Amino acid sequence: MAKNLIVILGPTASGKTKLAARLAAQIGGEIISADSRQVYRGMDIGTGKDLNQYVVDGKKVGYHLIDIVDACEEFSLFDFQQKFYDVFSRLNQRKVLPIMVGGTGLYIESILAAYDLPPAPENEKLRRSLSAKTINELQEILLSLKPQAHNKTDLEDTRRLVRAIEIETARMMNLRGKEKPVIDAAVFGIRWPRPVLRQRITLRLQERLGQKMVEEVKALHDKGISWPRLESFGLEYRFIAMYLQKKLDYQEMVKKLNTGIHQFAKRQETWFRRMEKRGIGVKWIDGDDYKLLQESVMKYLE
Repeated sequence: MAKNLIVILGPTASGKTKLAARLAAQIGGEIISADSRQVYRGMDIGTGKDLNQYVVDGKKVGYHLIDIVDACEEFSLFDFQQKFYDVFSRLNQRKVLPIMVGGTGLYIESILAAYDLPPAPENEKLRRSLSAKTINELQEILLSLKPQAHNKTDLEDTRRLVRAIEIETARMMNLRGKEKPVIDAAVFGIRWPRPVLRQRITLRLQERLGQKMVEEVKALHDKGISWPRLESFGLEYRFIAMYLQKKLDYQEMVKKLNTGIHQFAKRQETWFRRMEKRGIGVKWIDGDDYKLLQESVMKYLE
């Protein structure tokens, strides 16, 4: 039976978006982004939206879950899962094949493993009870609710700690989201030899700095996004925000950012390997071998 979802995953700078857009243009599919930062408006260069890649041979490829919330708004894993299901269902009704593309392993796994996530509206009573807690006390509370906290950033930021506790409290109350659609996915991963990926990461960083990525972060701050909020987005936004606050000089910023992106790519690859160990099969494509990707995908659509 033909698959009803194609997934193309890979670490940052692997070229997955370009390959996915080309595939979507060929088979009449549409892209659903699985990137935790591309949902935010105004965060374009730093998140690598590369919207020009969604035009293939003059044909526009439809895409979803990009530019859907402002940078000052919260967007949770639950929000992603629910919005994904909405888009997936609409595309199915239109007889359009969804192609999920991204590098946020948690988002991808939440769909492929059908995570049972509760809705977690703001709980003002809980927030008041947490407001006087120290960051160490908040960390202890979160870890007591979820010993295997998936996102270390949640443990370093007071606002994220409170939100994470709120979500876990809702989970403990056994709340449920909307009914999940039946998904039968074919999963493909894009990989490169590590030295090549390192070169691609460094080159892309240089390109983005040349595309005025620093100015993008400054513009976000000028629009009212606080420095702590920008730093909470990590990587490009964290280090450039530190540079703009004169906590780092330019060369320090570039060096630390480059190192941080390399480390992030390793964490992505580790997550994908762990997904495989949990039973999610991934067919790996070496580099930008579009012909192999195309042939492999078509076998699942016949």
